[in-house]
Amino acid sequence: MLNVGILGAGGIAALSHLPEIAAIAGLRVTHICGRREGRLRLLCERFDVPRFSTYWAGLLDDDELDAVIVALPHPLHAEAGLAVLERGLHLFMQKPLCTTVDEANQLLAASEARPAQVVYCRPSFDAAVYEMRRQLAAGAIGTVSGALARHSHGGPEIYYAEVADAFEEPRQENDLWFFDAATAGGGALIDMGVYSVANLVALLGKVDYVTARMTTVDKPTALEDTATLILEFANGALATAETGWCDPARSSFLRVHGTAGKLVLRDDVIDYIRPSSYEREWAEPLVDKIEPAPVVNQHEEWLRCIERGAQPELSNLWTARHITEIMLAAVTSNAEGGRVAIHSDPLTAP
Repeated sequence: MLNVGILGAGGIAALSHLPEIAAIAGLRVTHICGRREGRLRLLCERFDVPRFSTYWAGLLDDDELDAVIVALPHPLHAEAGLAVLERGLHLFMQKPLCTTVDEANQLLAASEARPAQVVYCRPSFDAAVYEMRRQLAAGAIGTVSGALARHSHGGPEIYYAEVADAFEEPRQENDLWFFDAATAGGGALIDMGVYSVANLVALLGKVDYVTARMTTVDKPTALEDTATLILEFANGALATAETGWCDPARSSFLRVHGTAGKLVLRDDVIDYIRPSSYEREWAEPLVDKIEPAPVVNQHEEWLRCIERGAQPELSNLWTARHITEIMLAAVTSNAEGGRVAIHSDPLTAP
């Protein structure tokens, strides 16, 4: 049984980490750290967590811990992740990895110096992404030419209404750290666009260049609430990553096009679409549905990696650094109006 600590007692801990871990044999949360004692007591009672702290050292100095989840606001991720690695513990990093390329490089250097410690980095990838990777590797759609990914919702205020209800607290209006340009570390792109970029990298590999446009449509912030990226991949494919906080109807698209067909993800089922003729433009295509085999959830994947002594296949630190560099380069591209080169490499080989 691995004892896990959680740094951060906010919505992601209450709605994701704690309930998922409670359902996994082999993991248990024994210590949680946050600023609000009322929340800590509530979470400890709900999820049978024996200890809590209101300061980092109280958790990181707990000799009974084997691993720590960093679930803090974005700008605190790197500092906390480095502290966990320095304590010799396995690490689970909430998305985004961090807010600067220098921080990403520091985390990678610290991890490479401690290869026995497993680092799991969100985003996690669902069964459909793994199945689409298998289809692409098998040449199911020929040479990949393009792809589109979108991940968007109605904004952090909607998420935090759910969080407030989960903690039985009054809802806050226009008082969200997500909207504070001085401290948030980024807007909709690093919050939601990270999923679009990550899925495309998982499927198509290394990005060489990014060109981006961002805007603020509706939210009370100087940060972007809407963004579109054009990604140029090392394999020659082009892809578009879209995101935003101004889509309360929610969108989650993923499709890949190739010279012999395309893969389109619809409600956890993949449409495998191929031409019935290469000589008749309007010929009805051939369509097969692929239902991906289930995969373990993010926390169980982390546990299995720790048991094997292996870093995650896709949700690893090298790929997280690559995704981080892409998003930060997109911010530069938007500001400067140009195409920006990407220098890191992901670890996504099948």
